[in-house]
Amino acid sequence: MPPMRTARNRKPPPDGFDDIEDTLLEFANRMKDAENESHEGKKKQESVWPIFQITHQRSRYIYELYYEKEAISKQLYDWLLKNKYAQADLISKWKKQGYEKLCCLKCIQTKETNFNSTCICRVPKARLQEDQVIECVSCGCRGCASSD
Repeated sequence: MPPMRTARNRKPPPDGFDDIEDTLLEFANRMKDAENESHEGKKKQESVWPIFQITHQRSRYIYELYYEKEAISKQLYDWLLKNKYAQADLISKWKKQGYEKLCCLKCIQTKETNFNSTCICRVPKARLQEDQVIECVSCGCRGCASSD
């Protein structure tokens, strides 16, 4: 049986966590509000859209701090990923060409769609009709193609 994680054997966060802790707490508060929000009048999938969006924003915040601004250390970045403050799989996709603006991993999974293709939000807006408004069924994204 694996040992239980208690406060005694949990490692403290690395240096620099204090600088971003307020922002992460703000994301956590927004997440609690989104989870407690009423689901009345919404479709089943629409009720989880705010949760996907907050998770995306928090992951993007950590990604930009490490890769673009270089404001946090490698140790802190690894610690944040290990403690599930950001989605490591989503961040790994953002580093690849063509996926820089990806909103969630469900949008590129072909098994989730009717025609075994990616989500409609991955289609560049230049290829759609001008009046056509698109919205992802799984996360509510209105377009995350890198060419937009």
